[in-house]
Order: sequence, then structure tokens, then C-alpha cells
Amino acid sequence: MDELSTIQTTGRELLGPAVENYVKAIFKLSQAEGRVTPTALADHLRVTPAAIAKMVRRLAALGLVSYARGRQIGLTTAGEKVALEIVRHHRLLETYLMEALGYTWDQVDAEAERLEHAISEEFEDRIAEILGHPDHDPHGDPIPTKDGRVERVQHPQLSDLEPGQTAVVRRVTDGDPGMLRYLGDLGLYPHTPVEMLGCDPYGGPLRVRIDGAERAIGRELAQNVFVAINEGVE
Repeated sequence: MDELSTIQTTGRELLGPAVENYVKAIFKLSQAEGRVTPTALADHLRVTPAAIAKMVRRLAALGLVSYARGRQIGLTTAGEKVALEIVRHHRLLETYLMEALGYTWDQVDAEAERLEHAISEEFEDRIAEILGHPDHDPHGDPIPTKDGRVERVQHPQLSDLEPGQTAVVRRVTDGDPGMLRYLGDLGLYPHTPVEMLGCDPYGGPLRVRIDGAERAIGRELAQNVFVAINEGVE
């Protein structure tokens, strides 16, 4: 029995964390940018182009990605199934760590990264039940369903708002713990109402009303906050 047949017969437990991390990264990049190149994947994972080439060949042999030299990397149906399962584990764990164990939202990503490959499907089911089957994690990212469905909505950035526009924060980028702590200090959590007041000239900061309080924030920071425009206060 070849490696692919073995995996299809016994499940994703034979893939290992390295393969799962690559598949998850390809999925997340495709969601954020719409396309995945070897260069983008190397930058995202902070590995060399040679390492990317080697792993992509392995993933293609396993039937998890489709790729031709010089083209984009795409997940196959089997690859997306694996990615969605790992993403579901990760985001459920983030939610459980924060809601049940008292972790802060800047701590949960690294902890979930360590645990996501180890938990069983039964453990996943119990976490989901205890939490009331949440559909979003603490950073506002959608949690895939058990049967592999996930919300695919592209929200504009806070920096895209025009003066006078109101919106509600939907999600924030979760890769930088320091940035998350700062966003928390500003009150920029999911479901928070915001209003764009204006921006200072010559590339100055944006002036934003956040849950009733006026704040000045940098444009680069605002590009990590994604909003639903004109939905009012929740």
C-alpha cells in the first residue's frame, strides 16, 4: 500500500504536524490573499524556498495540493479537508483556552498551535459542546463546522472607512501577540462599534471613535482590523 492509500485508509493522524502546518498555511494564505505562491508560503512560514519546494513535492505526492512549477499552489479536495479539520481544532482550542481557562486573546494562538495536532476528534467534540458550538474564535475568525463548511466573507479593513462611516469590528489579525495586546488596550475587539472621524494630513494617524471613545491609531495598525460597514451597534 502506498503512502497516499495508507493516509486515505487510516486518516490524517499519519500526516504529522509538519504536513498539517503546511496545509493549514496554504489554506489561510488562500483565504487572505486569494492566491498562494511558493514565495508567499516561504515568507509566511519563515522557511527557505528549498524547504518549500521539498514539502510541496511531498504534499503533491500525497494528493493534498496541486502545483506546477512557476504556478500557484492550490489545495485539492483532500487537502482542504485536512486544512479545515486542523483550523477547526485550532480555533476551538483558542476559544476554550480563553473562555474556560482564563488565557488572554494574545496568548491563545501559540498555545493552540502546540495542541491542535494532538487532540482527538472526541476531545474536539466535547470542547465544542461545552462552548455551545461557537462559530467564531476570540479574534473573530470563523470556526469550520464539523462537516467542513466555513464562512468565507471578506471584510474591509478599518483603514478603508471614509470619514463619517460607522462599522462593527468583525475580526483582527492574530499573529502578533504584542499587537493584540495593544488592540485590546484600544478596545478593538470583535463586535465593537467604530466610527471613522478622519485622518491627520501627511500620512498622520487615523482618528477613530471606538465604542464611544475617540482614539488616534496608525494606518498600518488599522489594516489589521476588519469591519462590517454600516451594521450599527450590536
